[in-house]
Amino acid sequence: MAAPGTPPIIATVGPDGSLMAPLRLFYPYDRTVGAVIGRFLTSLAEKKIEGTRGVDASVHVPPLEFDPATGAALTEWVAVGDTGLVLTWSWQPEPFADNTLQQPFAWALILLDGADTPMLHAVRVASVSEMSTGMRVRAVWAAEPTPSITAIMCFEPEDAHG
Repeated sequence: MAAPGTPPIIATVGPDGSLMAPLRLFYPYDRTVGAVIGRFLTSLAEKKIEGTRGVDASVHVPPLEFDPATGAALTEWVAVGDTGLVLTWSWQPEPFADNTLQQPFAWALILLDGADTPMLHAVRVASVSEMSTGMRVRAVWAAEPTPSITAIMCFEPEDAHG
C-alpha cells in the first residue's frame, strides 16, 4: 500500500526501454508491547520510573526482559529516581514536526539515579551552551501522562527552577 498523501505514480522509461515507477511502501500496524515494556509504560503514566534487576544486580532502565549476559528472565522490578546524570548528548537544532518539544533541544543518554544503564531522552535547555556532559537533570512530566515514553515530556537541568 502506498503511503498516505503520496502523489500519483508517473512511470518513466528506463535506459533499456522498461517502464520504471517510484514506489514507497507504508505498512501500518499495531503491536503489543509485552508485559515488561507494558509495566514500564504503565509506571510512567503514574509518574514513576522502574527498571529490572539483572543477574549481576545491575538495574536496567528501560527494563530488560532477559539478562544481557546470561539470557535469564529478569523478574525483579526496581524503582529509580526521576533525576540523573547526562553521560553524552547531541544537539537537535531543528525539531521534527511531531516532536514533543517544538524548540531546539538535546538528545541525551541519561543515567537515572539508581540505574546502571542509561536511557535516551530529550533535554530542554534554552541553548546548546547550557548543555554539558555530567550535568544533573530531572524529568518534566506531561500534564496528563499516558502509558507512553512521552509521559516524560523531557528532562531539564536539575537546578532550572531553583
